[in-house]
Formats: sequence, structure tokens, C-alpha cells
Amino acid sequence: MTEVPQVPSKTFSPYNTFARHEWAKLRDVTPLTLKEHDLIQLKGLNDKISIAEVQEIYLPLSRLLNLYVEATQRLYKATQTFLNDHTAKVPYIIGIAGSVAVGKSTTARVLQALLSHWPNHPKVDLVTTDGFLYPNRVLEERGLMKRKGFPESYDARKLIRFLADIKSGLPEVSCPIYSHLAYDILPDRKQRIGQPDILIVEGINVLQAHSPNIHKGKLAREVNVSDFFDFSIYVDAREADIAQWYVERFKMLRNTAFANPNSYFHRYSTLSDSEAVDTATTIWREINLLNLKENILPTRARADLILTKGADHTAVEVKLRKL
Repeated sequence: MTEVPQVPSKTFSPYNTFARHEWAKLRDVTPLTLKEHDLIQLKGLNDKISIAEVQEIYLPLSRLLNLYVEATQRLYKATQTFLNDHTAKVPYIIGIAGSVAVGKSTTARVLQALLSHWPNHPKVDLVTTDGFLYPNRVLEERGLMKRKGFPESYDARKLIRFLADIKSGLPEVSCPIYSHLAYDILPDRKQRIGQPDILIVEGINVLQAHSPNIHKGKLAREVNVSDFFDFSIYVDAREADIAQWYVERFKMLRNTAFANPNSYFHRYSTLSDSEAVDTATTIWREINLLNLKENILPTRARADLILTKGADHTAVEVKLRKL
């Protein structure tokens, strides 16, 4: 009688999983180049981050990315030699995705600061995809104001063209600037990117598998924003925790940015605590949670690294895709 082979009980995964203490050991001798006062400037509103978090989570990640950048630079030089090509090297692009209020912006800014201190890539630029949202007038014309942040609210063609130009090694590429105060694109302002060593691209939907509003022309539907990434990170947390962070941030904004008469959300500045909680909870449930479930969370498995946070904002687990 032929014996049936035993199937291993362990679930297979494309990731190596590290608990916080395991990941922290991978820092090796990477020097700490940030001080407490630097973190105050880098962290987002209501996003708690400490020097310990930098040492145990972001320094190992900085070391990993530095090794990847070095390897890519060597590969690029080898390809140049083979092709007898003497054009300048193109930027290494890192994509950072995750829900609204999960702390993507802080992650992006901390990584930018750390990576810029490595000698082989001192110029690190950061772009957020907010600048590629359609202007409010376009969203209003298309009935998409309540879908702001959903994939269809972005000018994906413009974003892909921007990244294609970056990867083509153009001397300077510009992109729109978004104002959270005005809640709109600033038509007379541009961010200029001049051949950085590394470009970090941060946005909730950057790992989308398809760009839904590209139908015709030179850019095929199969072209995705993430096709231009050399490495991608997804910042993750439990839905309940992100919802709580969103409400807490809304309450803080009510007393800060919303209090500015020029703020698009100035009408929320006079809400009581209970009214602010109710309003934020409704916005979260009807817009941001829907976007998270339908569009953002399904892209998590496409990331090269998943950084999972606990209820106190600190990272509890890191998953790194196996090569």
C-alpha cells in the first residue's frame, strides 16, 4: 500500500516574519543620526514615535534599504558597462502605502531623514500622491467629492507620467502640490525633483494593481504606479485602532488647523467633543473605512515589507518578502 505523504502543518507564506525584538537585532551597528528634537519635526499629528522606535524599527529598515540601494546601484553600473551607456543613474523609488491615519507620513519622513545620512545616497526626496488628486472643481463636476482618496479621484495618468520621467533620468521633474488647509491642489505651485538618489512616494493607493482611469492613449491599462517602485512598504494596523487614531486626530485638528478661518474644514472648529467624535466616526465609517476595505487593504499582500503597528502606535511585527 502506497503511503500518502504528510503535508506540513505550517502555513506557507511569501514573507519572513519578525517579532519586534527579532527585527531590532538586525540594526547591527547602524548609527543613530536623529535626536529627540528631530522627531518632533518629523512625526505627524497624533502619531506617537520615540527614539526607541527609531532604534528598534527604523534603523534596521534603513540598513536593509541601504543594502538594497547599493545592490541596485551596482547592477545599474554593470548594465551601463554592458550597454556602453553613460547616462546618469536613475533614482531608487520606495513606495509607502496604508490607510488614512495609520502613520504613513511619519514613516516616510523618518526614513527620508535616516536614508539621507548614508554616504552613497545623500539626496532623498519625498513626494505624496495627494498632489495627484484631481482639483476640487473636477471632482465636483464628476460627483466625486465624497470619493476623494478613492482610486478614481486621482489623475493616475499624470502620476504614472511623473514616475516614468523620474525613471527616465530627466534632470528635473515637477509635480503638483496639495494643500490640506485649502483641501485642494495649489494651481500656482510645483514641487521640483532634481535627480535624487532615492525618491519616496507616499500615498494610500500606491500599490493598486490597476489604474482604473487610464483607458486610452500611450499609457496602457496594465501600467501601474507600483511598477516603478524598487521597494514597497505597507503600514498596517487593526481597523479598530486606525479608527480610534482617526477620531483622535480629528479632535486635535478641530483645535488647530480647523481653527484657521482659511481652512476648508473651519466649520468643524466649533464642534463640541461629542459632536466631533460623532462627525469623525461618521466620516471614517462612510468614507475612509470603505476605501480601506475596498481599495487599500487588498493591496497589502503586494508590498515587499509590511510594518504592523499595535494600539499604542508602536510596531509589533515586521514581514519581509522572501527573495
